Amino acid sequence: MLNQPLSKFRGKLGRYYTPFLFLVFFGVIFGILYPSVRQQKVDYREGQVVNENIRANKTVENTAATEQKRKLAAEAVTPEYTFQEDIATTQVERVENLFTMVATVNSELKKEYEDKQKDEATNIAAPSVEEHVAALKKKFEKLDVSDVDFYQQFSTAFYQNLFSLSETDLTSTRNKSLGLLEETMEQHIRESNLTEIKEEASTQGESLGVNETAQEVISELVANGVVVNEFLNEKLTEEKRDTARSAVQPVMIYQGEIIVREGSQIDASAIEKLRLLGLTSQNGSIFPVMAMIFAVLLQILVLLYFGRQFSSKDYRQEFYTFYCFMMIVSVGMMMFFQLFQSEQIQYIPLFFPAAFVPLVLNLFMNRRAGILSALFQVVASIFVYYNSIGTNLLTTILVTYLFAGLMGTIVKRQRIAYQGFPAVMWLIVFPSLMNFVLVVFQGLSFYESSTWLTLVCGVAGNLLGFLLTMGLHQYIELLVTDDSAIVLNELSNPNHPLLKKLLEEAPGTYHHSMMVANLSANAVADIGGRSLMTRVACYYHDIGKLKHANFFVENLPSGAENPHNFLLPEDSKQIIFGHVTDGAKILEEYKMPQMVIDICNQHHGTTLMKFFYAKAKERNPEIEEADFRYPGPRPQTREAGVISIADTCEAAVRAMDQPTNDKIQKFVHNLIIDRIIDGQLDDSGLTMKEIRIVEKSLVNGLCSTFHSRIKYPKMKSEAEKMKEEQERSEA
Repeated sequence: MLNQPLSKFRGKLGRYYTPFLFLVFFGVIFGILYPSVRQQKVDYREGQVVNENIRANKTVENTAATEQKRKLAAEAVTPEYTFQEDIATTQVERVENLFTMVATVNSELKKEYEDKQKDEATNIAAPSVEEHVAALKKKFEKLDVSDVDFYQQFSTAFYQNLFSLSETDLTSTRNKSLGLLEETMEQHIRESNLTEIKEEASTQGESLGVNETAQEVISELVANGVVVNEFLNEKLTEEKRDTARSAVQPVMIYQGEIIVREGSQIDASAIEKLRLLGLTSQNGSIFPVMAMIFAVLLQILVLLYFGRQFSSKDYRQEFYTFYCFMMIVSVGMMMFFQLFQSEQIQYIPLFFPAAFVPLVLNLFMNRRAGILSALFQVVASIFVYYNSIGTNLLTTILVTYLFAGLMGTIVKRQRIAYQGFPAVMWLIVFPSLMNFVLVVFQGLSFYESSTWLTLVCGVAGNLLGFLLTMGLHQYIELLVTDDSAIVLNELSNPNHPLLKKLLEEAPGTYHHSMMVANLSANAVADIGGRSLMTRVACYYHDIGKLKHANFFVENLPSGAENPHNFLLPEDSKQIIFGHVTDGAKILEEYKMPQMVIDICNQHHGTTLMKFFYAKAKERNPEIEEADFRYPGPRPQTREAGVISIADTCEAAVRAMDQPTNDKIQKFVHNLIIDRIIDGQLDDSGLTMKEIRIVEKSLVNGLCSTFHSRIKYPKMKSEAEKMKEEQERSEA
């Protein structure tokens, strides 16, 4: 993770880190802004009427004009695409395998039903459609992840329709859908024409002459089976663009060439040429430089005062670092767009994504940090576009930057990709309307191209800020957190050493972790929590069981004696407790995200280990309940609270005799009530509304898993009953 080296560097500098950071910040900002406000000796001024021809004193390249022509040449290149035929084969095979599995399920359940009819004295109900669907999804567990992802795209209604078809209709639907899919996937499908091709295929499917149910099946198969098979070849396209750029001849200013003729005014183009030729060297005023220095110092002073609100020194330094970095990026981008500014395209600065930096600081730090950056962006723009002072252009730039920047601080503090239409309104529509207001205010004519250029540049700048934030979000996360989406995706890879080790040494725990991950991630997603973070934390929450894998019943071979039968309850307790503390140590060694480690510590909270407590109570009535409670702490986040519930529910349902929907629903409800009464969810931040949503999600998500698991008696009497049953079986 990128923030780890920075943390080490911060630790080495200690209390000198903050002064060092602001010294670097001052130096970089000063270096970026100084060229715009430095003292210059100018022999010629824009608008000045010259008394004689000004000729070039040497031959130089007009770099701005050359770069513009090369850019246009590169933009004129037609993108290259690559057609991948194997995608069609894969999609057809997946659909074909789906029908094969459906036929197999029909056959198996039919045989099972006929066998039961022979054995049972009374009539039994035929397998329902839901049972067929459940049996089909059971087969999905043996498939590759990519195939499972494909099949999970289909709705429950789709699978119900499949199993409601007769054998003849199913065969007909299979043949016609495969034929339609093969014919459609032979086309060159890109993202741009995917929707159109799907609609065309769906129209063809309507004319196949099948019944309504089969038609719905074919329609959904087309919707999910037809995918993009032609992709942009970025490497080849970039090579062609490089070739096009190389083919552009440099725009040269030749020695002796007349730059400005006698009696003519010096325009912006001429000034640029004179600058390239080194003919502008008159000393200017020192006050802009001094003002720029004071402005940077003021920003540092405001930051120091603002940082006093943070009680944590580490967080304060992280805030200073991230803010300074983003402001350097902001000023650097402003300077970049200023380089392309000319008299012909003077509104290029409106391409600057003014909302980007305030929005990023709002999302990753806090809203007030975003407001500060929006204000100081405007201050920096005064110096970047110093040469535009006194013109209407500078007014447009300042108001546009301020308005767009503040809009970036108004949006919700959650990922832009999840906000949709509201984010588009705040970041694109409203700032663009403000540009329109400024154009009307200045009385610009809508018959002139420059007016439309102003509006287009403003919209493009707002759109750029929106796209940058959305596209770079996961990479920015690497700078400020240890549990970014990129890191979490890496940790969710089944080839991670810890997960491979867990699968090899504790397969039962591995399966349990996967099941808890699915249950928890879905429940957390329903309440708007961090679903991916929850899933990854579940993968590793029981990693401590690796130390004593065989002392956890889900890892015991079939028929093996439970080792806890030979241990005292106190010894069993220490082993069970140990999987929490041992797991946290293992995760720390592997430098896991802190939230994953915290959930490992918190997933049992301070709950009571009822089974061993009841056994210990039999031996010693004076035993304290506190001795058999997990060390905790209790769940401190919504995600940890959900995992703590899902973990127990999955294990209990796995051990339940003949689980039914009613039994599962009742158990989950009672468990949640017990956790609330026991105070286990007090610190999680879960509201009662969210708890009800979680309960519904867990009940709906729990499936029938019949692996052996220690059962947890509610009272001492239950422990005694179990002991009596065991003695009778041994006798």
